[in-house]
Amino acid sequence: MPTFSSAGQAVHLDHYAPKRPGKHPAVLLVHGSGGPIRGVDPYGEKAASFGVHVFVPHYFERTGHTWVSPAAIERYFVDWLETLGEAISFAEMQPGVDPDRIGLLGFSLGSYLSLARATYDPRIACVADLFGGLPEHFVKDAGKLPPTLILHGDQDGTVPVDEAYKLKALLEEHRIPHAMKIYSGQGHHFTGLVQMDALRRIATFFQEHLAAKRTARATP
Repeated sequence: MPTFSSAGQAVHLDHYAPKRPGKHPAVLLVHGSGGPIRGVDPYGEKAASFGVHVFVPHYFERTGHTWVSPAAIERYFVDWLETLGEAISFAEMQPGVDPDRIGLLGFSLGSYLSLARATYDPRIACVADLFGGLPEHFVKDAGKLPPTLILHGDQDGTVPVDEAYKLKALLEEHRIPHAMKIYSGQGHHFTGLVQMDALRRIATFFQEHLAAKRTARATP
C-alpha cells in the first residue's frame, strides 16, 4: 500500500490502477467520520477496469484517528484538508495519472472536505457530494467550485437534506454546472436499488467531466 507524509505522519492510500497503458483520470474517494471506506474494493476495481485510477487516502492517520465524533471535526478539519491536498499531489505524480483530470468523491465529512478544498484548489476538475455540503466558512468562495454532483437522502438524520439544497442554490447563483438527486425515504446511506442508481449517476458524472482534458480554473 503506497504512503505519503503529512505533518510527519505516514498516510496510506489504497490504489486501484487501470491495466491499460497511457494516461488516465483519477478519482479520490474521501471517507466520512467512520474512517476509511470498507468494502470499496469491488467499486475501485470496477472503476479501474473502465480506465480510471481510484485512490482512497486514509487521511485520519494524520491525526491518529480511526473514527471521529462531531466534536472533533471542527478541531481537525483544517489538518485533514491539508492532508487531502497532499493526497492529490501524490496521486497526480503517479505513473499513468493525468493531472488535468482529477475528481473527488466525498462521503459525509469527506464531502465537506472535498467541497471545501475545491473552492481553492484548481487541480480538482469535479466533485461528487454524497450526504455532505459546503462548510459555511467556504461559502464566500463557492463561485470557484468545479462541476458538482449532489446526492442526498431526504430522511438523513446526520446531515440534513437542507445542506444539499443550500449547495444547489450556491451552484445556481454562480452558474456552475451541477446535477442533484434527492432520494425519498433514504437516510445517511443508500440502500437497495437506490444504491445502484446512485452508482450509475456517479459513473455518468465522472465520465462526463473527466473524459477530456479540462481548461484549468484560475488560481485564487
